[in-house]
Amino acid sequence: MLPEKLIFGTAGVPRSTKASNSVAGIARVRELGLDCMELEFVQGVRMSEKVAVNVLEAARRENIALSVHAPYYINLNSSEEEKLKASMERIYQAARIGSLCGAESIVLHAAFYQKSSREAAYQNVSKALSELAGRLRGESIDAVLRPETMGKRAQFGTLDEVLSLSEEIEGVMPCLDFSHLHAREGKENSYPEFTSILSKVEDALGKEGLANMHMHVSGIEYDRNGEKKHLTLKESDFNYPELMKALKEFEVKGLVICESPIMEEDALLLKRTYAEL
Repeated sequence: MLPEKLIFGTAGVPRSTKASNSVAGIARVRELGLDCMELEFVQGVRMSEKVAVNVLEAARRENIALSVHAPYYINLNSSEEEKLKASMERIYQAARIGSLCGAESIVLHAAFYQKSSREAAYQNVSKALSELAGRLRGESIDAVLRPETMGKRAQFGTLDEVLSLSEEIEGVMPCLDFSHLHAREGKENSYPEFTSILSKVEDALGKEGLANMHMHVSGIEYDRNGEKKHLTLKESDFNYPELMKALKEFEVKGLVICESPIMEEDALLLKRTYAEL
């Protein structure tokens, strides 16, 4: 089910959760007054089907929307067939287990350019995601693949790249990491720039694109090569109040996942900032 408003939550189990499992994390997210949580499968999909059913029940009980972050070890532009197949299998398993949890969005870091041209990398990623999306449809796995905008210039994942993939391939939508967009070029950090990004989303995907957004936000440290590491919102230069203003102006709906080192505190800060507009 798509949220009927903009909701805020954490990238993984909140740090203040007494136990470190997903069911406890969901309960803690609700206690905090947040509304969503991303299941972090970044080191591998290690959740059993039985646990996934428990996670689904907890999310329904607490009315918490879930998403999934697929493993980091993915490169859909790999020239090695074995690595490409392994990457695709990791995404597939993240989607399969995630869907059992009730997560509809499967976020992924798609690729590295390596020695490829940007055009060749795009074609390779597009081919792999088309195949994966078709496999998910064929197996009635209700999941949307969301290539993320990336913060390092060596990584595949500009705004134009993820929007083009989303236009072309059924079952693919963007994950907009606004902090990555800022870090990649040191720009994209003002109200006019944020509204320009959202206008591009609307031009590419229509009003439906704005009504089904998945976003990552945190503070970020960067240099001329792009992202270095995540920071808390207040110790970074990221202009989150202006982003919240732009999201409200465009009536964006969906999930805002906070990846800050103090994720629950900063998720609540984003929620408060948005509510006060």
